[in-house]
Amino acid sequence: MNDTDSQIAIGSPASTSLAVPVISVRNISKQFGKQSILNGISLEISEGEFLVVLGPSGSGKTTLLRIIAGLEQPDNGDIFLNGRRANDYTPQQRELGVVFQEQALFQKMTAEQNIAFGLRVRNARREVIKQTVDEMLELTRLTEHQHKYPAQLSGGQRQRVALARALAHRPRAMLFDEPFSALDPVTRTEIRREVRSLLRRLNVSALFITHDQEEALEMADNVTVLHNGTIEQSGTPFEIYNRPVTEFVATFLGAANVLLGSWRSNEVVIGGLRISAPESVPVLVENQAVKLVFRPEDAVLNFQPQLLDTPHYLGRGIVEAVSYSGPSERLVVRIPLWRNPENTAIRNRNLSLVESVRAGDFPITVSRTKWEASEMELSVGDPVAVGLKGYRLLPHYPIG
Repeated sequence: MNDTDSQIAIGSPASTSLAVPVISVRNISKQFGKQSILNGISLEISEGEFLVVLGPSGSGKTTLLRIIAGLEQPDNGDIFLNGRRANDYTPQQRELGVVFQEQALFQKMTAEQNIAFGLRVRNARREVIKQTVDEMLELTRLTEHQHKYPAQLSGGQRQRVALARALAHRPRAMLFDEPFSALDPVTRTEIRREVRSLLRRLNVSALFITHDQEEALEMADNVTVLHNGTIEQSGTPFEIYNRPVTEFVATFLGAANVLLGSWRSNEVVIGGLRISAPESVPVLVENQAVKLVFRPEDAVLNFQPQLLDTPHYLGRGIVEAVSYSGPSERLVVRIPLWRNPENTAIRNRNLSLVESVRAGDFPITVSRTKWEASEMELSVGDPVAVGLKGYRLLPHYPIG
């Protein structure tokens, strides 16, 4: 009996302890020439976990995936699969399923032939191939398309074939390198939900590479944000979105307002505005430069300050722009930095925390649900009071 016949379940072998990560990356570094791509990357993926590595182009995401898959060798560090060091394993020995953006399907093979290809290469028995292919076709809802060639399938169907082919040989885990980025938005949303549901059903661990923030938040059990070859932050989607530890994470993972101020007497001071401290405050010293970070949906608008049901009053402002996207409304509100902006001498004071730029006000972005927008209709030029449900406070270290 060969290895393919003996494996009866997708995912980690039954003998593997639950305490041992399916994939463990320890202090991985990689350079191409003089350019550093990865710098001391460490992460773990548990059995059944869906880890999304999120970052912009050039952050090192694909290089990391290729090193785990055995398609690239790290300069330093180790890869462990089910607790065993795998640096010297060939890609085939690592038993990982890989799905790329370009599905690399064989154009002269039907869907079922593409799915069966890996099993045939591994010399699986004919009845095992037939049983596995039928199972994969059913799981990926491709049974009625099994005799079609790739050119006869839609983009979403081709990705399902690629997924079924990768799952057919019972991999330890799945690796996805931005597989849905070439699909239209509707198909992309549909297929990523199908893939997430299928892998959860099969209890398959997965590493998913993407630059799409919405995709990361929807699919992940945990998210690792990669930037310039280093990990900026790791955590659950809720933690990453609501508790960013750096300005990059805050602004890359969804829209964010970032205001510069200083920490004085347990308040944030921005120009002539004083804002009460948030629930969680990092270690700060008096007069330290800080960044006040909040999401557009964290801001609340009303006509009078006393009507704001929020713990933090940001100030009065003027609506500068209004746009409507169906489920939500987005506004730009400009808030004066000084309480008496009519006084030109005060308004034009230098602000050292804004690179000494002379400024009298600042714009913020506010997001409201369609129900909030219908209850309080606003137009360009309307005066409003702005409050914050909450915000993050980060130390700021100005260059120079």
